[in-house]
Amino acid sequence: MRRTALLASAALLTGLLPLASAGAAAGADDPAPVPVDTFEGEVPFANPPADGIFPWGSDTDDPPQLALAARSDAPEGAKVLTGSYDISGYGGFTHDFASAQPAHDWSAHKGIRFWWDGQNNAKKIAFEIKDGGANGEASELWTTSFTDDFTGWKQIEIPFTDFTYRTDYQPVGGIDQVLGLTQMWGYAVTLPVGVKGQFAMDDVELYGKADQSLRASVTTDSAVYPVKEGGTAAVKISVATTGAAPIDEPVTVAYESAGGTAESGKDYTPVKGEITFPAGTASGTSRTIQVAALKDKSAESAETIPLKLTVTGAKAPAETPQVVIDAHGLPYLDPKLPVRKRVADLVSRMSLEEKAGQMTQAERGALTAQGDIATYDLGSLLSGGGSTPTPNTAAAWAKMIDSFQLRAQATRFQIPLIYGVDAVHGHNNLVGSTIMPHNIGIGATRDPGLAQKTGAVTAAEVRATGIPWDFAPCLCVTRDERWGRSYESFGEDPALVKSMETIIQGLQGAANGKDLKDDDKVLATAKHFVGDGGTEYGSSTTGSYTIDQGVTKVTRQQLETIHLSPYQTAVDRGIGSVMPSYSSLDILGDGQGPVKMHARADMINGVLKDRMGFDGFVISDWAAIDQIPGDYASDVRTSINAGLDMIMVPYAYKDFRTTLIDEVKAGRVSQKRVDDAVSRILTQKFELGLFEKPYADTTGASRIGSPAHRAVARQAAAESQVLLKNAGGVLPLRKSQKVYVAGSNADDIGNQTGGWTVTWQGSSGPITDGTTILEGMRRAGGDVTYSKDASAPTGGYDVGVVVVGETPYAEGVGDVGNGNDLELTAADKAAVDKVCGAMKCVVLTVSGRPQLVGDRLGSIDALVASWLPGTEGDGVADVLYGKRAFTGQLPVTWPKSESQLPINVGDTSYDPQFPYGWGLTTLTKVPAGGAATLKALAFVAEAADRTGASEVGRAAVTKARLLVQQKLASAITPATAKPFADADHLLLTGRYAAAVAKLREAYLAG
Repeated sequence: MRRTALLASAALLTGLLPLASAGAAAGADDPAPVPVDTFEGEVPFANPPADGIFPWGSDTDDPPQLALAARSDAPEGAKVLTGSYDISGYGGFTHDFASAQPAHDWSAHKGIRFWWDGQNNAKKIAFEIKDGGANGEASELWTTSFTDDFTGWKQIEIPFTDFTYRTDYQPVGGIDQVLGLTQMWGYAVTLPVGVKGQFAMDDVELYGKADQSLRASVTTDSAVYPVKEGGTAAVKISVATTGAAPIDEPVTVAYESAGGTAESGKDYTPVKGEITFPAGTASGTSRTIQVAALKDKSAESAETIPLKLTVTGAKAPAETPQVVIDAHGLPYLDPKLPVRKRVADLVSRMSLEEKAGQMTQAERGALTAQGDIATYDLGSLLSGGGSTPTPNTAAAWAKMIDSFQLRAQATRFQIPLIYGVDAVHGHNNLVGSTIMPHNIGIGATRDPGLAQKTGAVTAAEVRATGIPWDFAPCLCVTRDERWGRSYESFGEDPALVKSMETIIQGLQGAANGKDLKDDDKVLATAKHFVGDGGTEYGSSTTGSYTIDQGVTKVTRQQLETIHLSPYQTAVDRGIGSVMPSYSSLDILGDGQGPVKMHARADMINGVLKDRMGFDGFVISDWAAIDQIPGDYASDVRTSINAGLDMIMVPYAYKDFRTTLIDEVKAGRVSQKRVDDAVSRILTQKFELGLFEKPYADTTGASRIGSPAHRAVARQAAAESQVLLKNAGGVLPLRKSQKVYVAGSNADDIGNQTGGWTVTWQGSSGPITDGTTILEGMRRAGGDVTYSKDASAPTGGYDVGVVVVGETPYAEGVGDVGNGNDLELTAADKAAVDKVCGAMKCVVLTVSGRPQLVGDRLGSIDALVASWLPGTEGDGVADVLYGKRAFTGQLPVTWPKSESQLPINVGDTSYDPQFPYGWGLTTLTKVPAGGAATLKALAFVAEAADRTGASEVGRAAVTKARLLVQQKLASAITPATAKPFADADHLLLTGRYAAAVAKLREAYLAG
């Protein structure tokens, strides 16, 4: 839920009796105060679209605990709203208007006021109101704040003239950026961060009489006007009124070019004058002021010309507009020069403050104002999971990011922002984008070419919305499926992960970076360096997490062979950025114990940059430096000195930049380290072509969610399906069969796409465009009857398909033991039991990791691991109905019980339900001949090894695997499972003869 501000229903508001104000004396003609909420219980605790009060926060720990409590000292009535909080990210509460009721008209009043029980903590408390739009989620947000610097009850009065337009969490471009007050949807309070506290509030009401300066506002069409040397900027000044009525009284706007870094008369022709909008002027009327930049022969950085506006009779613009004469003639601006020379020239000109800004990344929703981009020389912004524009469309994303890039043009060197998102399986924050299977499904395809195609589709859709940087792919090697991030991994075998790194070329193009300027490529990020997939169960100290962000305990050899090797591949493929892990690394025998990865200079500087030769830049994870032991200054210097180049400080961008500057001035971070970091960042900005084209190139926007892109996702969904059991050849289905479909995940696109879809955690239901598995089966021409809970009669059907599994989660929220396990829900178990007890049945598990179905395996005829297939349920239907063959293989070992975890290929003791690499096929003839055929295939594989004929070698191993699987299908034992799994690892490492030898071993043991 957006941190928004909504109100009570119109019927309730008008039904309440006016209350006497305890504030300043009212004027004789002031309207009576109108109550909004007296907190006596007339407004319930509820969520939109219903009328009510609700808390919110950045994670599960941050929403405040709210209650309506009786207080003898209540300023009004008997009860007040109370709450306690301990917020690390952001948190607060909202009073929402029921969206089914009309909005409120507050335009007759001067402002809003309420009683606050002061704690004297000197913290600022943000208060916001919502104006206009069709409903609360499509309205403009206007904000102000007050300081809790008092003790006991105090009435806080806020004139509406004190509210300023928020530049984030808005309908893109706003509705009219005028506080109209005729359609109000409520209010919200944002509580202080970093202090454990409590609050009490009472009697929110409207007070006073509105004046002309509130009803009329003067606006400009932009805050920044870049202009080339010798060009002319046109600044449009408009007057607008509440309800779009003509103005009652004249409005004058005196203007003058004054201040700034440009020199009047030398760099521009000064302007001064006055514009008058006479009484009766229609709302929306505009006038234009022209500012002419002069031409000289000198090379210069950008120069600013503030246009001071003095408004009489209306509210002035929130910001002073600035004309910016573009930088020109400097070497770093010359695209013909080599990138390294451009970087060196620019770095040599920058101040420490500008360099520190380049090393700072803020969450776009945390900006105090868009002007902070220039004020603090910010180098980067990001959208965290679910941080989206309103409306969440491709055009809105592009417009939002262009507005941020425009602000960067007001800096001295006009260094463009690099904007980043977690597009981890398609442009997953954008509604209507093409959502791919999560990485675990891509790993199941064993198809490097397809992995590259999925990356290319993702890059094209991301770049078409103006975003040049993707925090993907995750190169974690998942070693314990109790981990809530398991599905972000391609698999448990580093060889499999390395084979799927073709996705980097899909995202970035050529390894030398020459394609990064293209409108369908983005900078990729290898994450999370290093060992995030190997954390020990129970080692996490983050909230209620059990394994995510915990400690990875490994020998030096295990670190090298399992967790580090995928990063060398990424570096060789030209990866542009790397993100360290939240987790700690404990290398047994090195004497350091567990050390947070963000603090490990030996790994980031020593291994990644020096040994591996990584020449991109290192970006921290979300507020991750806060987890380094020590005070904030220590966190900053430790992380930067460890080799981090840019720090993701979503809400602390001002503090970080100031602290970094202080650390450099004190000599605790060297200027050389800063210059290296900034050079790495600028190199990628130049490679991306951002200096020449900072704004969104939306020529590819029509391809977002296009049939061609969805065809790639459909293929990936089909190839990711792993057929674990197929007794009696129940699959593929025939269109002539009557099919009974049941289960919680058959018709739920939210469950099918999983976490990191539209929002960080994802959610069930119709959250985006696509085709569910049920819809895909119907579109395939199947004779299908659906009963989600299997309550419909089961007689008369040829086969049942039960689609079960998990609901969405992300990161440690999904850890087993944190409210999760690997068991099916009671409802899913009941559906499986009923359907499989009545007919032949196929069970599909839609999940981010293996599900424990061993106790029901005997009653299930066919079992399919569907993973999280994305938006294209047609792909699942393609293999169910035989349009495509089942070809997927297990990217992780499928355990018999949770007590077996962790269990992985190569373990000395290995007794799984299904081994790593397992995957039956359909529509493919399995080789006959048994042991004799295996012997012949061994000769072929040996020859392939000698001659380097990899295609021949892979084909030989694949034939041998199918033959062995046919024999072992009903009798997997430790003696057969271990060599079978080992064979798949050997295949991925190009040792074909050894792989066939292992398969022969499994065959003979079966």
